[in-house]
Parts: sequence; structure tokens; C-alpha cells
Amino acid sequence: MLDRLNTLYPVRYTALALCVLLALLSLFTLVGFGVGGPWFLLFTGLSVLGWWDMRQTKSSVLRNYPVIGHLRFMLEKIRPEMRQYFLESDNEATPFSRSQRSLAYARAKGETDKRPLGTQLDVKADGHEWLNHSLAPSHIASHDFRVTIGGPACKQPYEASVFNISAMSFGALSANAIQALNAGAKRGNFAHDTGEGSISAWHRLNGGDLIWEIGSGYFGCRDETGHFSEDRFKANAQDAQVKMIEIKLSQGAKPGHGGVLPGPKVTLEIAAARGVPMGQDCVSPAAHSAFATPMEMMQFIARLRELSGGKPTGFKLCIGHPWEWFSIVKAMLETGITPDFIVVDGAEGGTGAAPLEFTDHVGAPLQEGLRLVHNTLVGVNLRDRIKIGASGKIISAFDIARAIAIGADWCNSARGFMFALGCIQAQACHTGQCPTGVSTQDPLRQQALVVPDKAVRVFNFHQRTLHALQELVQAAGLHHPSEITAHHIVRRVNQNDVRLLATLLPEVPAGALLQDSIEGLQNVYAYYWPQARADQFGVA
Repeated sequence: MLDRLNTLYPVRYTALALCVLLALLSLFTLVGFGVGGPWFLLFTGLSVLGWWDMRQTKSSVLRNYPVIGHLRFMLEKIRPEMRQYFLESDNEATPFSRSQRSLAYARAKGETDKRPLGTQLDVKADGHEWLNHSLAPSHIASHDFRVTIGGPACKQPYEASVFNISAMSFGALSANAIQALNAGAKRGNFAHDTGEGSISAWHRLNGGDLIWEIGSGYFGCRDETGHFSEDRFKANAQDAQVKMIEIKLSQGAKPGHGGVLPGPKVTLEIAAARGVPMGQDCVSPAAHSAFATPMEMMQFIARLRELSGGKPTGFKLCIGHPWEWFSIVKAMLETGITPDFIVVDGAEGGTGAAPLEFTDHVGAPLQEGLRLVHNTLVGVNLRDRIKIGASGKIISAFDIARAIAIGADWCNSARGFMFALGCIQAQACHTGQCPTGVSTQDPLRQQALVVPDKAVRVFNFHQRTLHALQELVQAAGLHHPSEITAHHIVRRVNQNDVRLLATLLPEVPAGALLQDSIEGLQNVYAYYWPQARADQFGVA
């Protein structure tokens, strides 16, 4: 009942409606009794302000919350200390650094991202990291850093940007948000991951490069029973806009969980994109049905690559049991089939909704997962055939540099691009009441997100972040981000001790896991590598 009432009369317009009502009442008293002139001017002015708020295109908050939305910005500007609190501080309600959020906002809006008075970080705090610079800085002509994704079996390699939009589905995000992300990706020539909700009409509208993510629900390539359909896959995969195929094994924020989009949220548009009945629960099982063993998984990858016309095909996972990851690698060795890429999703990654225990305590963080994947591929001499992407709270140029130092070839960001769209971390994603129109299917709420304006912000955020990365690479005396290694990053482990990441994150020598003896390697290899089997995800 309340939802229906809110549709007929959005409660968020109450402040504007009250201003209009009071303006009319004060006009009545002014005409009838000659009093109330100042009140008439005040409420008329506020009514005009509210009307303007609903018509302007720069702020989604003001479009959705006319008049009263100004209180948020007023509090930020009371004085520098108050603004600092709102934009910089961390608390339990907003688990992502607000300094990172304000950085994304500034870059998206084209505002300065420079700061006076030096660092605001505690450089003596445990965990503080920095990039070693050179006394002979380099000069790089362009910040358009690229990586070629495609192994020996790939017929259509993709020249990807080192910074792309991570997986976010239509349904989790609004139609306007999808349009703005894809339009920004088109303008900046970088990739937009569809998320497991498949390719919607809104993904196709602006023609930006797509990475089609296929989850356990096989949305967009499923038959009537929910199983994988080769014919439907081929129809989408061979679209020129689709550049890569990504099988989702697990998601960092809720690995091994699966999910359900309740029937009332399965609109006609979502049903069309996913290939499911409108109004019925849309289920993503915890596991895939198209394969049950690592070897079957490799064969599935090869089949998808063939059906797509030879496009780069790989998978995304959050590292869990290390022996299961080792089983996948042993299946690569036994079948001779390798994915073109692997995206490692860290447990610190975000989601629209997940149990607290999963978001906080399930899955390996990006550093540990990424290093394990990189080292294992080096240890079996497959690293040069397989590119590695990284995702999980990556937003700044230093985040990108650090991920590459640990073992990534490129990075994906979800939250950073959501900030570019105007996300204020209201944490209402699962309610459908997102105040900025980013993560809602409410047609009125998402109208607040003006696609042309936000597409420019998405483009700006990408370009300015890569420009910052260019400056970091130059400062280190290098010529491409791929040259950054764990020897360039330093971490403070306590107040009086610092270590290179290279010493904190040991390397596996090339081919070491192919030797008869693996003595001297980390315990994770010594214990689990010999037990892993290519024909099952368990241990021998």
C-alpha cells in the first residue's frame, strides 16, 4: 500500500509541495489581510528553487529531492572541517574510503583533484604503501594504455584499456545508469562488463564495447529449463559489440552464494534481456550446470570461444579453496586448453545485496587471490598465454598500479564508475529507492540520472584516472604500467619497519610447479598442489 502511495505521490517531493502550499497561503493572507509579504517571497522563492531543481541536469539528488536536497550540500560547505568530515572520513556505515569517493567525484566532474598542504594520510600507520620514484623520470606520449587479450586459440584478440567498467547487471542498475556507462565507454574506447544479467537493449543503444558475463543462470543464452543454449549464446556472442566472453564462477562480495531476483522486480525489459518469464523469480544457482569438473570447464571454454567466432573467452572467480584453483590449472595442462584471460575478484568487492557474513568473511581478498593466480600460472609456464584482470575496490591510479605490481594486466572498477554516475553510497540498492537513480528500476527515480551529463562524467573519470596513472608511471621512470612490479611498491609493516611487496609476496620461479619436486615453495603449493586433480574440484 505504501509503495503504491509513493508511486502516485512520491514522498520525496513533500518539501516542494509544502513550499508551494505555504506560498499560496501567504499569498491569500497578503491579498486578504495585507500581511505575510516576507513569507510569500520566501516560500515563492523556495518553490521556484524546487522547480529549478527538478529541471536541472547536474545533480541527481536535487532532481529526486527538490529543495530539501540542498541541506546535504549546505552541511558540506558550513566550513572546511565539516566538508572534510563529509567527504573524507570513514565509518562503519560507509565501508569505502570517502577520500576515494571525493576523488572520483572530482575527476568525473572535471574539477581539480589536487590538494594543498601535503598528504592527509598517516605515513607511519601500519599498512601504508607507496610507489618508489626515480630521479630520472620518463616521458610518455599518451595515457591510453592498452593490453592485448587473446591467447593462441583466439582469432579475434581485443585491445583493451587497462581500466574498464566492472560487472554490474541491468536490473541491479537502472536503464539510465547502463546507458550512461556504455556511452562513456564508447567515447573513451574502453570496455563495459554487462554483469550476469546479460545484454539489454540499453547496453546496445550507444554501441560501447561489451564484455558479456555469463553466470550460472545463463541469462541471454538459456533454454526454457534454465540450461545453457548454444544457439542463443551464438546469436549474442557473434554481435560485433561483444568483444570478450567471461564465465562467472564466483563473485568477490558473495562467492558460492548464488542469488534470486524476486518476481515483482522482473520487469518486461529485464525478462527480455535475461530470457526469463516476466514476473517470476529469476534464480542464479550457486554452481554451473554446464560443467561439473575442471576438465569439463576447459572444454566449455573452448566451445564458447568457437561459438563466438574466436573471441577472447575466460572466467572470473574469487579464490576460495586453493586446491580447486590448482585443479583448474591442472585441467589446462591436461587438456591443452587455456582461457584467454582470468579476472580475479577480491572479497572486498561490492554488491547490491548480500548477507553480512559473506561480504565480510567469505573469499580471499584481492591481494592474496591475485598473487596466487599469477604465481601459479608462472609456475606452470602459462602466464604468457593468459592475461589477468583484477577487480575489488579499485578506483584510483595507485590502486591500478598496485594491482599490476601484484600480477594483473588490467583492472576493472564498479564502485568508481558508480561514483562517476553520482552514487552517494546511500546503501539503498536493494530497496529500489536509490536517491540518485543509479540502482533502481523506479521510472521516476531513475529519471533523475540524466544520461548525456553522466556519460561525460564516466568518460572524464576514466580519462583523468589514466592520466594520473601516466604521471605515476613517469615518476617511477617507466614507460608502461605493465613494467610496474612488486619491487616498486613499499609497505610499512610497523612503525619502524618497511618491506618491498616483492619480499612480502614471494614469487614462484617459472616452471617450478612442473618439476618432480616442489620443495622450498610456499606451503599452499607444497600442501595442495600435489593433491589437486584435473578431473574433480576436490582433492585426491
